[in-house]
Amino acid sequence: MIVGAGVFVIIPLMLKELPGPYALLGWVAAGGLMLVDGMIWSELGATLPGSGGSYLYLLECYGRDRWGRLMAFLFIWQFLISGPLEIASGIIALEQFSTTVHPSFHEFNKQATIEAAVGTWNDGEKVRTLTVSFSPTRVLGAVILVGLLFLLYRRIATLGKWTMVFWLGVLGIIAWILLEGAKNFQSTVAFDFSGTAASWPEHFWIGLGKVMLLAMYSYLGYYNICYIGDEVRDPGRTIPRSILLSALLVLLMFIGLHLAMLGVVSWTEVIKSDPDDYNLPAVFMDKLHGQWAATLMSLLLVWSCLGSAFAGLLGYSRIPYGAAKQGHFFAALGKVHPVLRIPHVSLLLVGGMTLFWSFFDLANVINALLTTRILEQFVGQIFGVMLLRRYQPNRPRPYKIWLYPLPCGLALAGWLYMYASAGWPFILLGLGTLGLGGVVFLIWSLRAQSWPFPLRESQSN
Repeated sequence: MIVGAGVFVIIPLMLKELPGPYALLGWVAAGGLMLVDGMIWSELGATLPGSGGSYLYLLECYGRDRWGRLMAFLFIWQFLISGPLEIASGIIALEQFSTTVHPSFHEFNKQATIEAAVGTWNDGEKVRTLTVSFSPTRVLGAVILVGLLFLLYRRIATLGKWTMVFWLGVLGIIAWILLEGAKNFQSTVAFDFSGTAASWPEHFWIGLGKVMLLAMYSYLGYYNICYIGDEVRDPGRTIPRSILLSALLVLLMFIGLHLAMLGVVSWTEVIKSDPDDYNLPAVFMDKLHGQWAATLMSLLLVWSCLGSAFAGLLGYSRIPYGAAKQGHFFAALGKVHPVLRIPHVSLLLVGGMTLFWSFFDLANVINALLTTRILEQFVGQIFGVMLLRRYQPNRPRPYKIWLYPLPCGLALAGWLYMYASAGWPFILLGLGTLGLGGVVFLIWSLRAQSWPFPLRESQSN
């Protein structure tokens, strides 16, 4: 889930925010946040080793019969937005990579694209625009998404093979780029402090927050073992090791990929092009081996995006389904297909929302998915782990956060810094999602006559 195509599509976007070698600081800063946040996930996963991840932790830390119900509901509520946004980002990346399969297709797609600005705003550094676009590649992405939903209308036992086949393509891409980058690396290209990088960036702190958001998007998934905690052997040791080793390895890997490609392709060349429509791995291979290598790389990237979208649709459709089955979300999402025995209502809802978001531009989709998650999931868990220590001090904790509570404070500062850096439209989106979710929870609880409303007399007896 961590190692997908995201790292390849966001580097040009990072260079758009911070010039040249300064963009590397985004990987480092977001990596530091990932490591301290990984300690929080590790303690929660080792202490509460059940399946469900954040849903389970929020429910338990805030109280199963009271505030925990609200927190668990809000997590699923925001996930119905952020989950499809994450999958949609893979579809958008697929569309972007497909344009470089052949130069003539890139030109045809560019001429046939229709864009519409939904809104603009000033974030203190530059004017930003939210756009919706329609093009041949957008149609291709929609067709592929429908095809993936068709594939997912299968029994779960047949899906594991597809997931592994997709993932092998991703590993092939990474190995190829790292090997070629190591052989052809030029330090003068990778660490070129010329042009706009000749002096300290004027809006460095705004830019760093935006670059951290992009980097964290690629890092997402370092905690995914927590979603299958009750299937892990010796979870008290295995979960923390998995999380912290995964975080450290992807931090090193993604910095390595960044240096490998920008040690051959000058960052000044990247920013002269449109970063929203730039296939850096394909340009990298074209410089080294010509058009055939660029075409092959583009096809492999499309394949890896298929894999990430496939895995996302498979896994994310099960989260609202699981919550509904346990009575913590709308019952309709807990329905199962009478023949195939799959959560088809949840799958179609996630797929439909993914289709909607796939027509927006990538950078704004990434900002939206992270800002809708930060408060409810990541910040919620920081306070949750502290509440669990305070009110359940005798609960066995096979792993404890090192230097507690310092990592909690650092993680809180890091997440709130990124949240503030996203821009006010996305801040409002995050707060609006949270507020609307709270209202829906109250209506749902009132109809069910559950907390915070009195239970029916028959239920209380």
